[in-house]
Amino acid sequence: MSKTTTATKIELTGDYPDVKEDFAKLLDEQLGENSTMIGKVTKGRIVNVENDFVIVDVGLKSEGRIPMKEFGSAVPENLKAGDEVDVYIERFENQDGEAVLSRERARREEVWVELEKSYEKEEPVTGIIFNRVKGGFTVDVSGAIAFLPSSQLDIRPVKNTDVLMNKEQPFMILKMDRKRGN
Repeated sequence: MSKTTTATKIELTGDYPDVKEDFAKLLDEQLGENSTMIGKVTKGRIVNVENDFVIVDVGLKSEGRIPMKEFGSAVPENLKAGDEVDVYIERFENQDGEAVLSRERARREEVWVELEKSYEKEEPVTGIIFNRVKGGFTVDVSGAIAFLPSSQLDIRPVKNTDVLMNKEQPFMILKMDRKRGN
């Protein structure tokens, strides 16, 4: 014996602008000004320093845990509850319900802003050649990694590049593409 069920079909016609506007309004109220925080650098307040993590509050529903290694040379003694730090907000929360924050990405964003200013003003920047790669070198420019083509190293080909490695030197930025991190 088979049992069949019938469903009533409902057809919605027309546009419902009031429903869309109400939903958008409710969403904005729920997220508030925080909805524009993702992908931005903001000030956070250190709540606690524990083991290998720094707990930071940026005004979201929950705090974020940032690995100590992202603070670089700042040793735990220099980080204390109540201090303000710049952090990058990656997501509102992870699977544990914590805000996903990054100190390293915040520093990178700050460096990009400074490099863009130097690029626009055509000012030299200082960097350190630290590695040889195919076709050129990698240069650390205030924490941002840049590519230096071999052809741009000097007017004439340089035979011994070891003398240039790991020394601070001036550079000019010829091209920048922030979207690609290049």
